[in-house]
Amino acid sequence: MKERQFRASQLIHGADYNPDQWLDMPEIIDEDFRLFPAAGMNSATIGIFSWNRLEPQEGVYCFEWLDDIMDRMADAGMKVILATPSGSRPVWMDRKYPEILRVSSERMRNLHGIRHNHCKQSPYYRKKVREMNRLLAERYEKHPALYMWHVSNEYQGECHCELCQNAFRDWLRRKYHNDIHALNHEWCTDVWSHGFSSFDEIESPSERGERLIHGMNLDWRRFVTDQTLEFFLIECEPLRELTPDIPVTTNLMGQNMDFNQWKLAPHMDMMSWDSYPEWSMGRQQDMDAAIEAAFCHDRFRSMKMQPFLVMESTPSLINWRPINKLKKPGMHELSAVQAIAHGADSVQYFQWRKCRGEAEKFHGAVIDHYGKADTRVFADVSRVGALLGKLGAVAGSDTVSQAAVLYDWENSWAIEDLQGWRSPRLYEDTVYQHYRALRRLGINVDVIDEETSLDKYRIVAAPMLYMLRNGIAERLKRFAAAGGSLILTYGTGEVNENDLCYLGGFPGEGLMELAGLRAEEMDVLCDEEKNHIRLTQVGKEYDADSYCELIYPRDGCEVLAVYTKDFYAGNAAVTRNRYKEGECFYIATRPEQVFLDALYEQIAQKQGMDMPWGRLPEGIDIAVREKAGVKYYFIMNFSGEEVRLAIPEELKSSRVFPDGGCVEEIRLGKSGYVILRL
Repeated sequence: MKERQFRASQLIHGADYNPDQWLDMPEIIDEDFRLFPAAGMNSATIGIFSWNRLEPQEGVYCFEWLDDIMDRMADAGMKVILATPSGSRPVWMDRKYPEILRVSSERMRNLHGIRHNHCKQSPYYRKKVREMNRLLAERYEKHPALYMWHVSNEYQGECHCELCQNAFRDWLRRKYHNDIHALNHEWCTDVWSHGFSSFDEIESPSERGERLIHGMNLDWRRFVTDQTLEFFLIECEPLRELTPDIPVTTNLMGQNMDFNQWKLAPHMDMMSWDSYPEWSMGRQQDMDAAIEAAFCHDRFRSMKMQPFLVMESTPSLINWRPINKLKKPGMHELSAVQAIAHGADSVQYFQWRKCRGEAEKFHGAVIDHYGKADTRVFADVSRVGALLGKLGAVAGSDTVSQAAVLYDWENSWAIEDLQGWRSPRLYEDTVYQHYRALRRLGINVDVIDEETSLDKYRIVAAPMLYMLRNGIAERLKRFAAAGGSLILTYGTGEVNENDLCYLGGFPGEGLMELAGLRAEEMDVLCDEEKNHIRLTQVGKEYDADSYCELIYPRDGCEVLAVYTKDFYAGNAAVTRNRYKEGECFYIATRPEQVFLDALYEQIAQKQGMDMPWGRLPEGIDIAVREKAGVKYYFIMNFSGEEVRLAIPEELKSSRVFPDGGCVEEIRLGKSGYVILRL
């Protein structure tokens, strides 16, 4: 299959627009169209939850209101990202066809309500989404406002009805070639006498039943992934057929682990996600939120190695956290710039106008219940709109990275499921530590999974690579052998892709040879407990917490640091092993951030990485996009304090973008930024 690709020709500034909520107040819609240009909007996403307005009774369709909105959008020169409405359904549908409603893992069928409460296996619902999407495509295929298809909304969740049970069993039959003995072997079902004699005996995991066969749990989530992809492709069929030149996307949620988002990427023309960092919770929290937001931006960019869309964000506050803070002055513009810096070709909001009722009535929006443009939030949005209009040359530009952090969905599932170590497992936090250390060097970083090619990188960090999916061990060895620097950590290579432990020692699949050591035991530290590591060459010590793995280096493996406490004091904690033309570092504990910062700086220097800024002050984020030989440097300040940076020698001929002025020193105010063009 040829992977689908699309690049925007301009930066998109838009919002979810729900005129169907205001059809009884046409003056509101008139005011919306008056205010769109004032906010610098060039796009709107329409129709996400509009099924009841489009089909109020089965077979009775009302598209006239949407016709009017589409025409007005075209007249206003705005692009429409037209949504399919499958994320929520009318009451009449669930009442008449209850098979659509999901069944929980406790085997109880849901009532009508909320969103994504549909069974993706339901024949009727599959037929209905095809019909609805065909009607939309037939009606608007040549409409001048149609820019992109937005399929459904934030796919999530799972269903355990009998239709899904049968589909799961068929999926297992295909995977294990109809051999129940092969399944029993890969799931290790002799433990606790859990063996199956037939595929028909298998049920999905449940709190009321089987939930401790880890191979089953993994396969269930892989099945849900494939089921979600299949449903997405069913939705896309009429859109691809009737509008082959209109790109297709669906908005995904950041770290939602319900299914493996990477599997959808080849089938989407452009990745898009909904970005809701937790800003304004304090200085350190803002710096942490900036890292996490950058990480997610880079992950969605890396899924297709091309620009992506921020489909949703908020210009103000969100409404679903325990504490919902306002964005402080300057933070909205800075967070918008960060998205563009890390590869986004859009800044879009949920939503344009606050709804009057239900759960999201106080979620941030461009237009408040007040209804006028003379608000702080509207001014913030207008400034972003004006800025994106000036940054149009950045649209479609690339992000070139020579470093990557490996963060794998299925590995995360396996770590979450394992019984041992500690809770929380800290996989995501550990990955953030290594990502942060690379980002402190001002270099672009890809966030990849175990299936991504490693050929273009000089540095690959693979923290807590507990589960080795097929082929990854060989790719890691080839990467290091060719001259790359590989960083592994505690908990590496303990199980295969079906969660079976390797025999003969950890890490498995030949990674002991690559790392030059054997990992034997894992000492887990209590929450307030610390160990320390001491560098063998200079004697400097660093704190270590959470995990202290006991490792035994082989001859030729260099010990860089040792533990200082407990019965394993003096034992190796950090090692470096030469492997053909490259090297493999193994970090057996969870050291403080400053140690990782220094280690990655040394590795990057040795690899000859371009680091014009050196190690950056905490809270400074720098990212680079390039296009047609031109580079755009985005320098952003999330530190909460004023910062000055000297201009590196190689950038002294650059100009401030988009204004074109010269610059000799960079002065960043709180929530400030500068963009340079070279």
